[in-house]
Amino acid sequence: MQRTMPGDELNPNPKFLATRAITIEGKPEDIWPWLVQMGYLRAGFYGYDILENLGSPRGIRGADRILPEFQHFTVGDEVPISPVGGMVFYAIEPNRYLIWSGYENGGGFTWALYPVDEKHTRLVSRIRWSHNWRKPSQLALDLLTEFTDHLSVRKILQGVKGRVEGWIDPMARANSEFAIYLAAAWIFLGAIVLIILRPLTWRRWLAGLAAGAAWLITWYAPISTRIGALLELLILWGLGGAFRKRASQRAAYHIHFES
Repeated sequence: MQRTMPGDELNPNPKFLATRAITIEGKPEDIWPWLVQMGYLRAGFYGYDILENLGSPRGIRGADRILPEFQHFTVGDEVPISPVGGMVFYAIEPNRYLIWSGYENGGGFTWALYPVDEKHTRLVSRIRWSHNWRKPSQLALDLLTEFTDHLSVRKILQGVKGRVEGWIDPMARANSEFAIYLAAAWIFLGAIVLIILRPLTWRRWLAGLAAGAAWLITWYAPISTRIGALLELLILWGLGGAFRKRASQRAAYHIHFES
């Protein structure tokens, strides 16, 4: 989406720019209460609760209802994002848009509602952000934005849609998705370490390349959790075969050593 949106003025030349959207069966006034109450220590973010609400005294599960105590905010109020970082409300236009802003000239997150017809609304998320590695308090948010925005925001949009339309994914399903994403990244990193530490062969290089491809497919392609799990098991099997010493090699080593 290339249209101008509220909040674009916060950072005209961002280092990170992403716009994502979802169509929801509901009017803007049906969606708005779910948006305005989002935040750590509040309703959560309706995405991967195991990560987003970790340590929250309100519990690990994101809200499945409208919370009246989190419906009335004004510009300048804090929006806690995690235990170590947060933002503030830059602009609030009920049933139209709300904007979270970070540090000066850093940018912001816009959540906007565009009616499609009498029964459907387009919820659009736009992030315009420039990282500042000199601010330790924003480091977690910067890393999340840079590396996992496409996963987390997509899940947040789906979470809002489900709550407005009256269905909520079981927490076990969201946790399984998160575990698959995490496992894919760790398998790829493990393959890199093995390639560095062990003698390089064509078989090992190809196994590492396959691990990288599996990570990209799992994170960026719309595949199911079951397919992702199967793919990762195949990669682990391939890595095991590529980096495991063959029995003949071990036998030859022992013969040489004993002689």
